[in-house]
Formats: sequence, structure tokens, C-alpha cells
Amino acid sequence: MPSYECDTRFIAAHHQPAVLIDLALSRGQDSHKLLRGTGLFYEDITCGGAQVSPAQFFTLIANARRLLDADDSSFLFGQRLLPGHYGEASHALSHACNLLQALERLQRLRSLLSPLLTPRLLFDEHQAHLYWLDCCGAGEQWPFLAEAGVTSVVAMSRQLAGKRLPWRFHFDFAQPRHIEQYWVHLGEALTFDSQMTMMSLPYSCLHEAWPHASATAGHVAEQNSLAGLAWRSSFIDELYDYLHVHIREPLNLERVAQAFGLSPATLKRKLQKHGTHFQAELDRVRKHVALYLYQTRGFTNEEVAAYLRFNDTANFRRSFKRWTGVVPSGLRQLFQ
Repeated sequence: MPSYECDTRFIAAHHQPAVLIDLALSRGQDSHKLLRGTGLFYEDITCGGAQVSPAQFFTLIANARRLLDADDSSFLFGQRLLPGHYGEASHALSHACNLLQALERLQRLRSLLSPLLTPRLLFDEHQAHLYWLDCCGAGEQWPFLAEAGVTSVVAMSRQLAGKRLPWRFHFDFAQPRHIEQYWVHLGEALTFDSQMTMMSLPYSCLHEAWPHASATAGHVAEQNSLAGLAWRSSFIDELYDYLHVHIREPLNLERVAQAFGLSPATLKRKLQKHGTHFQAELDRVRKHVALYLYQTRGFTNEEVAAYLRFNDTANFRRSFKRWTGVVPSGLRQLFQ
């Protein structure tokens, strides 16, 4: 199955883009100003057949942020995203039997349910962690998307579980001036300037039965959604997965390009189109692996360096500081 890129038109305009458009229209914004630069007219969206690329969606988000000029926009957008009104994919979420099943479906159906940022599940002995990755080159729109993505899962889990769950949050950017919106919509278990954007809760919460689930309806809806998928993940997702699987092997632009059936120049151009480059993507995966080894496996500097195939521990420490801004001993707890 092919992967999508930032200029691939595959997002149904009457799905998540329409959620943001309706939010802006409800606050008195003009549809022409809202859609300026996207190549769309409002009539294109209401006809139900238009598809937009991630790049067009980013333009819409930038316009909405500027026109609304409100600190709660991302949170209100996020509250409306999931389970959503996206056909069988939304039915699959609505009928999940528990949080684990919902999050697993969110991952498998992410091109429909979360096309601009990728949710990834990670577990340790006591906690479940859902971390979010930019998969299309969000650039300046990343904080807005991170706020919306995290809020979407909080709102969905609260609706389907029938209660508020004890989520804790990490964000990989500085504390914004509108911190009160975080308190209102997410609570006070917040950490900013963290190494990852991630939400965590006790492992036991994953398996609590949800009251209105239908196992059969949810299973059929998921299978129908998977069968109809034209795109499963983004190009940046696939690169992340490849690097993660092969992180203990010698990796360079030329070898990875060959693995993807591309020339090094083509791979370089694809990454530049998404606002990134090969070393940045490799460093991101190395950082995530190192954080996991330190904080959930209890590895020492020497053991992490050896795992990542660094011959010299001092060189690894310098690289780690470049990835994270701190030396290993200065890490704040991420996986608590």
C-alpha cells in the first residue's frame, strides 16, 4: 500500500477540515477568508466529494488560527474530532470495548482518523503511553495540532468510558501563555519543554469495559474501514518505522534510499518537502529509543551507547545532548 505525502490529496474535505471550518463559521468568520490559499471554495466541501492534501489542511489551520485569534480554538477543534463522523472508521471507535481497543484502532486507521499527526502506543510495567509524531511537516502548526490531538483522545475516552480518565501530559514545547486552557480542557498534570509530546495513564485503565460498546459492530466497522483504505500511513511514518527496526545497524542516506527503492537525491528531496532531513529523522528515532532504554529499562550510559552502536560513550553523550538539549543525568522523568 502506498504512503501519502504532504501534497497527496486524500483527506475528505467534509471530514476533519469541515470540523474546523464549522467551528470558525460558528464564530462569525467568513468562509472565503478561511479558505484563502487552499485552492478550495466552500461549495467544494459541501458537495462531499472534495479531497485535500495535508499541505492544504495546514493552510486552513493557519487561516483559522489567524482569523479566530482565540486561545481555545485548538481544544474546541480537538473535542469535535473523535469519534467523529467519518463513516465506518468512526463507528469502529464508537464501539470499541475498552480504551486499548480504541487506541489500537486509532493507530490502524490513522490515515482516516488522524492524518496530520501519528499516535503511537508504548507500554511499560505500570503505564500506557500514547505519543504523537508529526507525520507531514506541520512546522508552525505543530503546537495547535498537538493540543487538538491530545484533546481529541481525552474527549473521546471520557465520552465512551463515561468518566474522566487520569491522563498525564507531556509537551515538547514551552509552556504557552494560555495555560488556563490546558487546565480547563486537560487538567493540571502537565509538563512542558519535555522530550516528547505524550499522554500517559495507568495500565489498568486500558482494560476497563466501556458501557455502550458493541464488539460485533465495532469489528465489522474496522474490517470495512481497513478494506477500503487507500493510504495506511505517511512517508515520514514509514521512514520512522524503518529506522526504528534497523536502528542497531549502520544507517545512512544512501542505504535507506536503496531500501525504499529511491535514489539518495530523491529521498533528500522528499524529506526537504516535509521540512526535515535524514539526520533529523535518524536523530529523532535514536532519541526515542535512548529515552525508552534509560527510563523504562534502566540502562546505563554505556549500555545505551552500546545498544545504539556508539563505539565511544563520550561521543554518545555529546550526541544525546544534541538530540535532547541535556546530558543523560539531566533528564526529567518522562515514563513515570
